[in-house]
Amino acid sequence: KCSYVTYLLIQDIVPFNREYFIRIARNFPLLKNLRLFNIIKSQSSFDHNTFSADNNQLYTIAEYPHLISLDVMCAHGDYLEEFLNEKKAYVPCLTQLKFVHNDLQKVTKNFTREDTRRNCANIQRLIMFTQLAHTKDFYAYFPLL
Repeated sequence: KCSYVTYLLIQDIVPFNREYFIRIARNFPLLKNLRLFNIIKSQSSFDHNTFSADNNQLYTIAEYPHLISLDVMCAHGDYLEEFLNEKKAYVPCLTQLKFVHNDLQKVTKNFTREDTRRNCANIQRLIMFTQLAHTKDFYAYFPLL
């Protein structure tokens, strides 16, 4: 384990898969800042309904108990799904998110998707290239903004 690592930047031209993120969570338990650079679609891409509350399949959840900042600005939108979907990741301290706005709207289904709501609840800062429309659903998703 790399117990003292708090900042990690990962870059590749080969797509990351789900198991890779589980290993990161386990091997970097004190990780606070994560930046992803990979524009290649995730190997674990799937229909967002695969991990819906109605689906009873069991999956290992990657736990990032100290992650406060996630930067997926230069990553395929699938990687945002890996961190915001509570069926895939637990990020209770996430307060800053850098992203491409279209990806966030897609992953959260325009801020109405329950599976991504909890991991967005503590976010205090959103960083993006273009502004999002701040709708009622947007503010319900990000109550600390």
